Amino acid sequence: MQDHVARGPQSPATPFDAAKLDRLMEAAGLDVLIATSKHNVQYLLGAERAIFFDYMDAMGVSRYLPVLVYPMGAPGKAIYIGHRLETHQRAVAPPWVPQVRTESNGSVDAVTRAVELLKHAAVPMKRVGVEMAFLPMDAGRALADALPGAELKDALLTLERLRAVKSAAELAKLKAASERVVASMLEVIAKHGPGTTKQELSDALRIAEAQRGLTFEYCLLACGNSHNRAPSPQRWEQGDVLSLDSGGNYHGYIGDLARMAVLGEPDGELKDLLAAIEAVQRAAFAAVRPGALGGAIYAAAEKELAGIGQRDCTDFLAHGMGLVSHEAPRLTANGPVPYDDPDARLPLEPGMVVSIETTMKHPKRGFIKLEDTVAVTPTGYEIFGGGGRDWNIGGRAL
Repeated sequence: MQDHVARGPQSPATPFDAAKLDRLMEAAGLDVLIATSKHNVQYLLGAERAIFFDYMDAMGVSRYLPVLVYPMGAPGKAIYIGHRLETHQRAVAPPWVPQVRTESNGSVDAVTRAVELLKHAAVPMKRVGVEMAFLPMDAGRALADALPGAELKDALLTLERLRAVKSAAELAKLKAASERVVASMLEVIAKHGPGTTKQELSDALRIAEAQRGLTFEYCLLACGNSHNRAPSPQRWEQGDVLSLDSGGNYHGYIGDLARMAVLGEPDGELKDLLAAIEAVQRAAFAAVRPGALGGAIYAAAEKELAGIGQRDCTDFLAHGMGLVSHEAPRLTANGPVPYDDPDARLPLEPGMVVSIETTMKHPKRGFIKLEDTVAVTPTGYEIFGGGGRDWNIGGRAL
């Protein structure tokens, strides 16, 4: 059997909005786009990531580097270079790309082969868009050497704008991911009681998410009056609060939510503190609707925050969610992840998805947080995975 899968010149419709991508490329001054990140290759290819490299990139003396080449206005000349270990996978579920070559072994040969095929395509390539943050130095040098007259430009934001509005299929995956993360957290809370370590809780959540078809990505958790969210030997004891914040991946799409628990019944102060956080969340939700400026989410949250007693130890954050955490829409330039905030001054569109989170680092009661995934709908918003928003009682299933 050959080491690659070759496709003919005819191709079905692209799984993304090719006309939109052409407009974005024209606005960015790009002739051709070369995507090399797993998430953007998955999006453009319209197919699952390479199963062998889903959890790793390193291989021998190089690394896995998928390469998808898209010439502006010419999807019929698109190219995909995959690793030789992708051959069977791409044969079983052939992507739309006219030329699929699963014959690379590392980063340099993948880029070199892509350029060879691109030159044969006879398309303009003076201005080449690449993902600067996802292009290894050796592959970047090989690309520059192979196209000495070309200008290499960063296309990361071009691709992000393409992904900003989710399709119905993408929204369904984000909803499934969110609901399964919440269900996993509620199961873990109910099945664990006094004396359970944070490491044991994290391990149990990993298993619960995997049993629901998710790829576990992380678990940030704090208990008692500590604000430390790393898994550790610290034990969850009677009367302690527990914050669970987890990301679970469903076919590439991330469910990222946070819920609260307590061992025993919550007292009046705890009820009031979580109610204050919930009020901020609800104020932000109410600002989510098509046509509203993205900045309205922050304005509504800040107005509610101004009236709570623990304002000095409470923070609000809203960011885009999808294949990547903190993708478009970008709503603040002052958050923990540095980037610009163009969407604060642009209208929200149906299909955009936002993570909305309010965090209180109380000096005595501990780390109290709610995080929700909210989709913009044609008439307003929809919460994905909205359960478990109150104080969940630990150990109830014991």
